Amino acid sequence: MPPATPPALRRARCPDAPVLAPALDDTELVIAADALALGQWARVRTLLAETGADWDRRGHRLTVLAGCPGSAAWAGDWRLAEPDSGDAATLVALATVRLALRGEAGTDAAAEACAAAARMLPDDPTPWLGALILARRTGTPEDRALAFQQIRTRHPDHHHAHHLMAACLAEQHPAGADDPGHPADAFAARAAARAPADSPLALLPVVAHAERYRVRAAAGLEPPDPADSGHWSTRRAHRLLQSAFDWWLEWEGEDHPRGKVDLNFLAHATFHEGRMAEAAALFQRIGPHLTRAPWSYAGRDAEGAFQAARDTALRRARRQADR
Repeated sequence: MPPATPPALRRARCPDAPVLAPALDDTELVIAADALALGQWARVRTLLAETGADWDRRGHRLTVLAGCPGSAAWAGDWRLAEPDSGDAATLVALATVRLALRGEAGTDAAAEACAAAARMLPDDPTPWLGALILARRTGTPEDRALAFQQIRTRHPDHHHAHHLMAACLAEQHPAGADDPGHPADAFAARAAARAPADSPLALLPVVAHAERYRVRAAAGLEPPDPADSGHWSTRRAHRLLQSAFDWWLEWEGEDHPRGKVDLNFLAHATFHEGRMAEAAALFQRIGPHLTRAPWSYAGRDAEGAFQAARDTALRRARRQADR
């Protein structure tokens, strides 16, 4: 059974300054990304070979690498040098998707690059992850559903894909503030229920709840400052957060490549529900690994919002501990 109270606060040192770095706490990825930015794709080849069929880690690493300066050009050089490399083809695909979303490449070219990589690596969900990222912004609901199903066929608990689908479903139906039957909420609940006990998809209902706030705030249905919203103070929200926090206490998910993404969503939610001890414990685990989502939602400055929330949570938690 999970413990009844959050982990004790460590008072010996202050948390490091937050940094928006997509690699999160993957130091090997940071090294490879720096090398790729200099055109040294051989280090990327080694990193991906070592990653193997750890699909969540592979997806995380390739999406980050695809965002490196000049990644499409350097990946193209790699593919010319090694035309049979599925890793090179997948990096080309995700980098081309990134260019297409910035209007610097055609969506048809990006879709074909994803399809080509998928043909080379039929067991790999990552080319389909690229297709889902593209379809989220440029495709139809049917395109998104197809890409997601292809990913789940290869890796049923794909973390990034589930986050993307929760966001997509939230965007389709803004209304219904606290409706558990909303497509995004229902999707997240089903995914959490069918996932293994130690799967971080247990936290997906909290992610979906934050995505619902993002969409509703953009539609003018919620205040732009989440502190002024009752979105996190309903009875259902409380149950979602309690269940998610209890899961974290028992499993933590520290070794998951996107674990810091989940912790940012959970810290954001617990802070805005007013649970300062729990939020402080989460901020300590997050350390400097700030993520843009959900702190930037409703047009807020992510770093400023994170820093203010963290400072407030740690200060209030220390006051409570001193009583």
